[in-house]
Amino acid sequence: MFRFPELAVAAVLSGAVLADPAVPPDAAFQVEDLVFPVEDIVPEIESMDGSESESRLGEEVTVALTSDVLFALDKWVLTAEARQRLAGVAGKVKAESAGGVVKIQGHTDDQGADGYNQALSLRRARAVQQALERLAAGAVTFEAAGFGETRPRLPNLVNGRPSEFNRAKNRRVEIVFNVKQ
Repeated sequence: MFRFPELAVAAVLSGAVLADPAVPPDAAFQVEDLVFPVEDIVPEIESMDGSESESRLGEEVTVALTSDVLFALDKWVLTAEARQRLAGVAGKVKAESAGGVVKIQGHTDDQGADGYNQALSLRRARAVQQALERLAAGAVTFEAAGFGETRPRLPNLVNGRPSEFNRAKNRRVEIVFNVKQ
């Protein structure tokens, strides 16, 4: 019995290769380095109910709130729960923002016409912008933009079938700002 099993495996493998009559004893094997690019790793924190998440890439923080928590279906008027959530986001922006422009980005899923989704996402981003401007009281400048269904967070279709879970994640408003160093 071998004291180091990994050496036993190596011995067996090297003996098997050398004992194979198809492989000449003086054969050399070329070993190539495998090099893979590493994508940016973006850590994300998500609320227990999945309605809010926060990610950070360098100095940029993105807080995403699902539209289901902010608005009624096909509406752009904030719910009472949305105002509570946005108060927390406004506090975070006031405490951590490095200043400059805070981007409010509205997104939809793939249901409905492109033009409708574009307009809805902009209206929702502007509603969040107005609420945050009141709550942050001039601490930063806000800028709203709507992207409709052009920037899904997850694929709306999985294996050719609609994914309601993914669509719900795609219906969101993101608040993007740079943090103090």
